[in-house]
Amino acid sequence: MDVEVRYIDDSKGNGLFAKKNFSEDSILFEESPLVCVQFSWNAEYGYKACDHCLKPLETAEENVRRLTGKTEIVLPYPELCTTNKSTITQCSGCGVEYCNADCQEKAFNQYHRTLCVQTGPLQCLNDAWKQIHYPPETGNVMLIPRILATIQQSCDKENTLNRFLKFCHRSVNDDSHLAHKLLGEKFANQISTLHSLLVQSMPHEHVSQLLSPEGFQSLLALMGTNGQGVATSPFSQWVENVPEKDLVSKLYEDMDANVGSFLDNEGVGLFETQSAANHSCLPNAEIVYRHNNSTLSLRALRDIEAGEEICISYVDECTLSSSRHSRQKELRENYLFNCNCPKCLEQADDPDVTSDEDMSDSDE
Repeated sequence: MDVEVRYIDDSKGNGLFAKKNFSEDSILFEESPLVCVQFSWNAEYGYKACDHCLKPLETAEENVRRLTGKTEIVLPYPELCTTNKSTITQCSGCGVEYCNADCQEKAFNQYHRTLCVQTGPLQCLNDAWKQIHYPPETGNVMLIPRILATIQQSCDKENTLNRFLKFCHRSVNDDSHLAHKLLGEKFANQISTLHSLLVQSMPHEHVSQLLSPEGFQSLLALMGTNGQGVATSPFSQWVENVPEKDLVSKLYEDMDANVGSFLDNEGVGLFETQSAANHSCLPNAEIVYRHNNSTLSLRALRDIEAGEEICISYVDECTLSSSRHSRQKELRENYLFNCNCPKCLEQADDPDVTSDEDMSDSDE
């Protein structure tokens, strides 16, 4: 790869660095997740995606009809749709669907052989999670069974376990804070319920340390801090090449009126290389999904020189444009660090308020 992970210091730990010059808009690297899973409510609302790679399983036309609520819509240029429904396969044991036989085989060999026979208990865990973690979704407890099953099915279980443990590096108190933050104050007391359901649904061999209460809390914290959102869409792929932009605008208006901003198949994944990228409020790279599946691409936002640290933003664009106070508050609550990027240092003497909400926070 043309990037490498280097140790920086005790406060920042590792960072991701360029090994060569990159021009703006170029792709620094691509990687598939160690594991990923669709959000539970996203699947419940009919967003059909491959159970392994999150590639859409409906056509662009089917997607638009469902999201607009208008079943009479006929999209022009059907050849621009990238969904191939003829290759979709289904697990004969539990019925989950895949975009093709290759994904089905990869899933079975990595984790699904273990999970398929636990469909009933895992459904109880999934149902409990949905009652605790409503949209907008930021994680999914169902990622954890895939982590555990991946370890159990691995030919080198110790090495696979250690790859996941690299994501777990905080104190017990930090893990507790992040787990509670993920569930929200109202449902934080349900962690023991989720843990009990997980223990009932998974074999314990080779993963007993992760099935302890502390191990489960650590996995929730892992998901909260390292889980990377994945989003795919058959319509967005169609839009990229369609010549009639006026038509596109009207369709987006109709979808927004019917379902709001929730347009994509969405899930969460763990990415080994991407997770080494530190945050900056002036990022020089961004995450994109060019292949309409869970393969992550890191794209340069500006020219990057060899030896330069590659940084992404851990917060959304709206937060990036807000005050230093707002950015620091979100990063402390969700990632447990104070940002010392050039933008934050430059704004160190700025007032700590930019909105009524921030004003009330500062007055407390």
